[in-house]
Amino acid sequence: MTLAELAQNNGQNGRPAYVAVNGTIYDVTESPRWQNGQHPPDHQAGMDLTEELASAPHVRAVVERFPVVGTLEAEAEASAPTTGGSGKITVGIIIAAVVLAIVVFLLL
Repeated sequence: MTLAELAQNNGQNGRPAYVAVNGTIYDVTESPRWQNGQHPPDHQAGMDLTEELASAPHVRAVVERFPVVGTLEAEAEASAPTTGGSGKITVGIIIAAVVLAIVVFLLL
């Protein structure tokens, strides 16, 4: 499941409430502590809560008791910037600038 698909499962308007922790997606729909996809004080279903759980007052085992419904797909490939070959051009410009600087230095 992608982050976009996870976001659709926010526990509102009759949708299930899913949360992701460390790449695993849990169904918290039936939990009374996740009414309408909200977990006080400020957690929302449909999100990756890995970082928030690190500072939560309860242990990870609490989340792990919920049913697993899938895994969170890594989106690094989709969000990674592409160079499109511009890295080679940049190196070429740097080399040309260094060579030019050396030539100017030797002539003076």
